[in-house]
Amino acid sequence: MNKAMLLTNGRIYTPDRLIESGFIQVDTFGKIVAIGVMNELEDIEMDVVIDLGGKQLLPGFIDVHIHGGDGCSFMDASYETIEKITQFHARNGTTALLATTSTSSKDKILTALERLVEAQKQGVSGSDIVGIHLEGPFINEKRSGAQDKDTILAPDLHVLNEFVSAAAGTMRLVTLAPERENGLELVKYLVENNITVTAGHSDASYDEVIEAVQAGITHTTHHFNGMRPIHHRDPGLAGAGLLLPELTTELIADGFHVHPEMIKLLFQIKGSDKVCLITDAVFCAGLPDGEYDRVTVTNGEVYLKDGSSLAGSSLTMMKALKNVLHFTGLSLEEVLPSLTQVPARQAGISDVKGSLEVGKDADFLIVDEKLDIQSTYVRGRNVFSI
Repeated sequence: MNKAMLLTNGRIYTPDRLIESGFIQVDTFGKIVAIGVMNELEDIEMDVVIDLGGKQLLPGFIDVHIHGGDGCSFMDASYETIEKITQFHARNGTTALLATTSTSSKDKILTALERLVEAQKQGVSGSDIVGIHLEGPFINEKRSGAQDKDTILAPDLHVLNEFVSAAAGTMRLVTLAPERENGLELVKYLVENNITVTAGHSDASYDEVIEAVQAGITHTTHHFNGMRPIHHRDPGLAGAGLLLPELTTELIADGFHVHPEMIKLLFQIKGSDKVCLITDAVFCAGLPDGEYDRVTVTNGEVYLKDGSSLAGSSLTMMKALKNVLHFTGLSLEEVLPSLTQVPARQAGISDVKGSLEVGKDADFLIVDEKLDIQSTYVRGRNVFSI
């Protein structure tokens, strides 16, 4: 159990206002029990009191699409690698994540799912693993990108049910290509099981996306990447994401997956309430440039060795935030929901995470005026400090 904690004299970003000189109180269960301005603070006995000295307190970031980092991948299917990934991303502002699988053999995916369930039960010391994002194998080979083409499967309800069962109630998000035969059958099954469905690695036409939205899709995977692009005679999935209010769009904001001006355009059209910033980070996030298994990293860009496709990113959530602020000119208050409230909503965890509010988990970051992270807290527990 945690120690009761009081943080004072901070600039606190709540969903409805920025408290310029505020306090936040956390109980021994890692829950927020009070937030307010300093002149309303009454004398209370606390185990730990931290004077923020004017530093900023941000809600922790939630990454719903993340494959790995610091040399490890969730597909490695070991507790040690899972633990290492959560520690790396906690150092970079992520307090909760959906561990994301990749297109692979059925057996390898099942093993990864089982290990992730075990890790969630055991607990990790970095970012909270709040569920699983199944990316593939029911995708379209034409838009597969760096996903393994040899292990792509046709949409199959029986196989999907095996994956959902192996995830033991922790599957929160599934990426698939809804235009494939029986794709909509899978969409409806997932929606009935309260799992968010996202269109990705898909060659769906605009009309096919309309049909998929009617079936229950509410999300797009790494928007603009791995999907049919906008054409003046067919807006495609990329255009549908811009036009349809039902769709929340993921975005890799590293500046080369999507051009900075297109990032600005997406925020202008959708607004931060419909943009979900992600990293799509792979094992080499946090590692230096160089040659690695299957990929080459140059100036932070991750490509397959044959140069045919980007292969995930080396991005962190804090870097994504700083990039979007620079690319768009929007304020911190305007962009924050895309890293906090929106991913919490899409992952179905907004009742406990995604904002600094009484009753929610005490997931927050202490940052300086340059947005450099000083400390990361997950459920009131200090998991990183400089």
